[in-house]
Amino acid sequence: MEVLNNSLVKDRQKYPVKVLQFGEGNFLRGFVDWQIDVMNKQGTFNGSVVVVQPRGQEKIEKLNAQDGLYTLYLQGMKDGKAVQENSIITSISRGINIFNDYDQYLQLASNPELRFIFSNTTEAGLTFDETDRLEDRPQRSFPGKLTAFLYERYNAFQGDKDKGLIIIPCELIERNGEKLKEIVLKYAELWYLGNDFAAWIHEGNTFCNSLVDRIVPGYPRDRIEEITEELGYKDNLLVVGEQYHLWVIEGPQFITEEFPAHMAGLNTLVVDDLTPYRTIKVRILNGAHTAMTPVSYLYGINTVAQAIEDKVTGQFVKELIYDEIIPTLDLPKEELHSFAEAVLDRFRNPFMQHFLLSISLNSVSKFKTRDLPTLLDYYKRKRVLPKKLVFSLAALISFYKGKRGEEEIHLADDQDVLDLFKLQWSQYNGTIDSIKDIVSNVLGYEVWEMDLNQVPGLTAAITIDLFNIETKGMNKALESLLRQKAAN
Repeated sequence: MEVLNNSLVKDRQKYPVKVLQFGEGNFLRGFVDWQIDVMNKQGTFNGSVVVVQPRGQEKIEKLNAQDGLYTLYLQGMKDGKAVQENSIITSISRGINIFNDYDQYLQLASNPELRFIFSNTTEAGLTFDETDRLEDRPQRSFPGKLTAFLYERYNAFQGDKDKGLIIIPCELIERNGEKLKEIVLKYAELWYLGNDFAAWIHEGNTFCNSLVDRIVPGYPRDRIEEITEELGYKDNLLVVGEQYHLWVIEGPQFITEEFPAHMAGLNTLVVDDLTPYRTIKVRILNGAHTAMTPVSYLYGINTVAQAIEDKVTGQFVKELIYDEIIPTLDLPKEELHSFAEAVLDRFRNPFMQHFLLSISLNSVSKFKTRDLPTLLDYYKRKRVLPKKLVFSLAALISFYKGKRGEEEIHLADDQDVLDLFKLQWSQYNGTIDSIKDIVSNVLGYEVWEMDLNQVPGLTAAITIDLFNIETKGMNKALESLLRQKAAN
């Protein structure tokens, strides 16, 4: 069977290179390059991507062997239905092996049509390596490589501010654009590149913070033979992703003119401040994930999709989101409900096996960052405790007992967290007083950076919920909790 290449794509359009991309991995190809492909096919962007790899060279070789082509296989809920669809992505013109062809990489800096730089080099990629030098070919760090490239462009166009670039990192750290710019300026100082170059970085280039959201599992090794048979060709770079996508770019509105994703119907926003969007994502998507995990797993469920489809746990998650999380957020209600519906569709995606145990990694610190702020905000606004978040925290304490019935739970967390719960549960004797001691000690633990026993009524509420879970079992305890809502 033939490997995907230009001969299999009729009338492939050629576009000028407008994008330099650091990273050839699944996420960028299933997210950024897909969006560019959508815009190109609608005639609104008309630009191609050149890719360089942060490390290694295997994927660059595969990419060039396939003429920059690959298949994106999207699976998930779309308009309320489970949908699978695929398309050949044609937005990448070529890859450059920066380790073998460094001169080609630098030559791209002289391209007057180049306008954007995107990256995803993992969170560890946005680091400063003081051993990097301008004369290295290439530099070790991604910011070092980028600084050398920008200096080459600065010289090629004699400091023309109109030839600066729009730089949008996609690494999953807060204020990623600001962080990257800060490191670039550190290299400019380390390498004595001059005040004029630093001024050009400030005045001619636009570094944007961004928030990205799409699950891209990547190459489907377990189904590749079946998919290959369906497609009728072999694709060594096939990527699987979910239907949902969100890209929030914090930057000036002129970006929408040059990157008109909104005109193509894409869920990409250019905003003045992405903080509210990050808060929504963390509290609704991540917060619901973390809160549902101990409850659903102890109820006897193993995956996210099963938890949403189950009548009881599904009701728990929906009420948690709509009754307790959304009331703590300040964006328009319609926007919050729309995001919540999208989250629930993603949770019930029948094509992705998202195991609750995999989400349970470091659950204590996750609850602290994703759910505790909601719990505290809810109490501050309403002067009552959010019952489902309280119940979830009780379930979390029960989960760290390490047992689901007779089945052992393989807990994954920092050793001091595991030691804390092991000590607490070793002192449990079946009484509500011993449960209260466990709760008091857990709520007073230093990981929360505050004594949660000081939150009015929290210790007593968790004690009752945890005692019910331990004496009645999760199923009866949860069902009883939900009946209280129905009675109200």
